[in-house]
Amino acid sequence: MNIRTIILDFDGTMGDSRSLIVRTLQQTICECRLPRRTDEECAATIGLPLYQAFVSLFGISDADGQRCADTYRRIFMENKQEMTVKPFPNVIDTIRKLKASGKTLAIASSRSRQSLVEYVKQYDIMDCISCIVASDDIENAKPAPDMVLRVLELTGGTPDTTLTVGDMTYDIDMGRTAGTLTCGVTYGNGTREDLSDADFLIDDFSELMSLL
Repeated sequence: MNIRTIILDFDGTMGDSRSLIVRTLQQTICECRLPRRTDEECAATIGLPLYQAFVSLFGISDADGQRCADTYRRIFMENKQEMTVKPFPNVIDTIRKLKASGKTLAIASSRSRQSLVEYVKQYDIMDCISCIVASDDIENAKPAPDMVLRVLELTGGTPDTTLTVGDMTYDIDMGRTAGTLTCGVTYGNGTREDLSDADFLIDDFSELMSLL
């Protein structure tokens, strides 16, 4: 494949954040006195913008979703002091190898820009990432193609030479709608069945090297 640009999701693809996110969601649900949801139902919203996660879980208005998101952010800041988001196995090494091989690497995530920059610095890969597109950078969130299209605009890439990598259907649908090839990772929050529309599936991040 003539892949020059690789667009990576963060949660569930680069960073193992499920426990932190689900714990924070459950605490937010409790504090906001919303009906109980299972951990699996909470995890299924990972990848959506925060307010949309609450809208999806409870069918509430966007305004109420934003209020829940504000509570989530406060609790998240407290939780992350004791719960670290570690990179999945082989993520850091593979990203460095891909960069060294001449690939352009970008991150497209529903997290805020500040949060993404913080984790990229923590993982010591700032020099490997050409651009970051976060939820506060675009109008329409995943699965709309906006994030991918913004990355291509910033990097000069083209859809036919780009691979979008993620662990959720939102990531795959985003990439497909933007016209890129797509790759699902099976170790994150989505199942193989969820990711069946992806062009490729990998069980370990390092498999990107042989795939490309």
